[in-house]
Amino acid sequence: MSSEPALMSLTAVAKAIADKRVSSREATQSCLARIVRWQPHLNAFMAIEAEEALKAADAADTALAKGDRRGPLHGVPLAHKDMYYEAGKVVTCGSRIRGDFVATTTSTALQRLKNAGTIRLGSLQMAEFAYGPTGHNSHYGSVHNPFALDHITGGSSSGSGAAVAARLTFAALGSDTGGSIRMPAHFCGVTGLKTTVGRISRAGAMPLSQSLDTVGPLARTAEDCAVLLTLMAGADPEDPTAVSGPVPDYAAATTQSIKGLTIGVPTSFYVDDLDADVAGALEATIAAFKREGANIVAVELPDQRQLSAAAQLVLAVEAVAFHKRWLIERAQDYGAQVLMRLQNGLAIPAVNYLEAMRWRGVALAAHLAAVKGVDAVIAPVSPVPAPTIAESDVGNSPDAEAVIQRLTRFTRPINYLGLPSLSIPSAFTRSGLPVGMQLIGRSFDEATLLRIGAAFQRATDFHERVPQLP
Repeated sequence: MSSEPALMSLTAVAKAIADKRVSSREATQSCLARIVRWQPHLNAFMAIEAEEALKAADAADTALAKGDRRGPLHGVPLAHKDMYYEAGKVVTCGSRIRGDFVATTTSTALQRLKNAGTIRLGSLQMAEFAYGPTGHNSHYGSVHNPFALDHITGGSSSGSGAAVAARLTFAALGSDTGGSIRMPAHFCGVTGLKTTVGRISRAGAMPLSQSLDTVGPLARTAEDCAVLLTLMAGADPEDPTAVSGPVPDYAAATTQSIKGLTIGVPTSFYVDDLDADVAGALEATIAAFKREGANIVAVELPDQRQLSAAAQLVLAVEAVAFHKRWLIERAQDYGAQVLMRLQNGLAIPAVNYLEAMRWRGVALAAHLAAVKGVDAVIAPVSPVPAPTIAESDVGNSPDAEAVIQRLTRFTRPINYLGLPSLSIPSAFTRSGLPVGMQLIGRSFDEATLLRIGAAFQRATDFHERVPQLP
């Protein structure tokens, strides 16, 4: 066990607190000490609530001393993306428009983690209204990558990726509409789970696209993500799209071998035009799966470019529909890039949107037919490691969409299909930047993805590497 509690995994620190080897106050102080050192360099937090966190930690320790353990994450301090409503707290959604918005309700996902015993460290930075893949924010400043401060974190869950990577929080909620959990996980060297649409309630989370939005965690390990998913998943009367039925024991899945599982490698698209370091990481990850006993087969997927284009169309239309009133009344309060992307959505005919929505079921059926007999598909999260903040700061430039499309080309198709995907740290480039691979599964089969990810992490140590301040 590390002498610095903040360096422990979520599951490890939860057990240490339960066993009274580490107090909640010690874990919270450890995180806060790292926040003091790292925040000036990362800009990962939107709000830091040190005094309240320590008070809550003391209360958790007192309760535990009396035999009152409130849940499996009793006394574990966490911070989350600043788009999850918590009653009485300001929730900016990374925007100027909601800069002083005080929530009157608490999101279901957040409440379920609180019910499990977690305490709040504060809130984490994000792209404005979750509508950006890089980590830039014209209102609150860019978030910086802990492994290379002049490089992006990815977005829109930028603060979540940076804070988990730098060990400022043991885990963080993100959201994934076009890759916004998986890209920060890839660029920052952490584990990120994009869930199946409907697996976790979206009630009380800022909407971007009702057809594509998903709630999910970023954490150190697949095991951590499994614990968090188990706590958050399930039906919710506040969100009719959240599925009913029993929630699997995801943590149990992470203890299983992957011997005999079949993992598919796409023959095209996801293996085209890769940066050399990303291509090398894909080959090394496949080799690791083989050593663990998995069968590797080639899979020919339907045209992913069509899926990516359809996802982008659906997102653009649904986002601008949500923002219509503010676009009329407060257009000047948007950042230039987000305003441009929203305005682009206004130009899309309704018939095109309806065609994209009707084709969704057909596309999913074609995908499932292509991966019949395959337990998961392996692919890069992005064709490149993290670019620098400067070279990706395109603002309202005509090149903005081209940059965005290149970064997100491997994530958008999965959102369109509504499938789960797990991003796992898989390598580091020669210059020290993290590289992630994503495992793509079948609907509601997060358990298999977490099983494969955990097996990979037992065989490798990429997820254990801790960034250092220069």
